[in-house]
Amino acid sequence: MTASLTRRSAARRSRTAAVGAIAVAGALLLTACGDQTDGADGGDKKAKGSDAPLFDKLPKEIQDKGVIKVGSDIAYAPVEFYDDKDQVAGIDPDLAEALGKQLGVEFKFENGTFDGLITGLNSGRHDIIMSAMTDNKERQEGKDGDKKVGDGADFVDYFRAGSSILVKKGNPEGIKSLDDLCGETVALQRGTANEDLAKAQSKKCDKPIKILPFEKDTEALLQVKQGRAVADINDFPVAAYNAKTSGGGKDFEVVGEQIDAAPYGIAVNKKNTELRDAIKAAVDAVIKNGEYQKVLEKWEVTNGAVDEATVNGGK
Repeated sequence: MTASLTRRSAARRSRTAAVGAIAVAGALLLTACGDQTDGADGGDKKAKGSDAPLFDKLPKEIQDKGVIKVGSDIAYAPVEFYDDKDQVAGIDPDLAEALGKQLGVEFKFENGTFDGLITGLNSGRHDIIMSAMTDNKERQEGKDGDKKVGDGADFVDYFRAGSSILVKKGNPEGIKSLDDLCGETVALQRGTANEDLAKAQSKKCDKPIKILPFEKDTEALLQVKQGRAVADINDFPVAAYNAKTSGGGKDFEVVGEQIDAAPYGIAVNKKNTELRDAIKAAVDAVIKNGEYQKVLEKWEVTNGAVDEATVNGGK
């Protein structure tokens, strides 16, 4: 089984309503991973995916569809992004492909804005979220600080990453740590743990940080490149990737140490414990069979590897 790599039109991506589920036409279902074929007696039908080792762990609804709809903000290389062929690529799509082989279903990525993904999950638009999403108590409980803002989600943790500070090549402002951002302008992606980190640091400063939040990290990077912000705070794999690739490695550099490493989690609706447990079993299976390690080696992020999947391990 493979992760679907079809791009959605940018005009259909909005912050207030994450992208709707891609309709799967009947003809496509007949050829998809979870399609139906006649049984040996010509009467009963059996899903092809049922031959996969963990197919029976999936909820019946997912078995019947043969598809897991994955909500994702596909603008966060190298975790998930559109490649030069306009196809979805990255760590999460590659891991999803490996998980699909274990579960016998297709993982279909659907693009949306990051801070609308959990709402989309709990409204049924997505079955799961794979989007470099840090697992923490606030997201588990559906809170923004002490304020209840939603139903939250369960997380199957599969990777660890901290935050990093990305600055213009040559580090003209001499930024070395979070303390050096006091009184400066910082760009970052809205609704992320990195925004929380910047807000917490700003409270410690004599002169607060001016925070510029954007829907996409690519927009935040542009602010740094054009000199309107001294730094972008983003996840270490993303910062390192942009430092290596943007402008042939001439645009940015990472400064300081990784900050507050925490788990990335695959988010699942709290009511869907059967799907959550199936995803956990699949993550453990690809760790055990070596596919997980191959994906991390491909993207040069093995320092974020975990030994086993955990549920709601974020603090």
